[in-house]
Amino acid sequence: MFRTMMNAKIHRARVTEANLNYVGSITIDSNILDAVGLVANEKVQIVNNNNGARFETYIIPGQRGSGVVCLNGAAARLVQEGDVVIIISYALVAEDKVPYHQPKVAIMDENNRIVEMLHAEPESTVL
Repeated sequence: MFRTMMNAKIHRARVTEANLNYVGSITIDSNILDAVGLVANEKVQIVNNNNGARFETYIIPGQRGSGVVCLNGAAARLVQEGDVVIIISYALVAEDKVPYHQPKVAIMDENNRIVEMLHAEPESTVL
């Protein structure tokens, strides 16, 4: 049996742009992607803390060091510039590997810089 487990999370990133006239997806600074192990075209879930929207799309790598988090295409209708989002990827993990699985979680500041890296969800619900 396999379980679907959180594999990576970018926690509390700020949307820098919403571009309705693009084909689709989310553009994320490549440095952030590298830090949490996400790659181009990988499926991610987006949770908008400002309006509660939850949706899925795929990743386009953005310019390194830019801090870009841009929702493109139809997804741009679900966010506004400045919204706080959580970006999550999942992986299928074999049952015997579940106890050893450690996701990568990047805690972001208001400028989309990583301020802390975690490998488990903290017991506290507030960061």
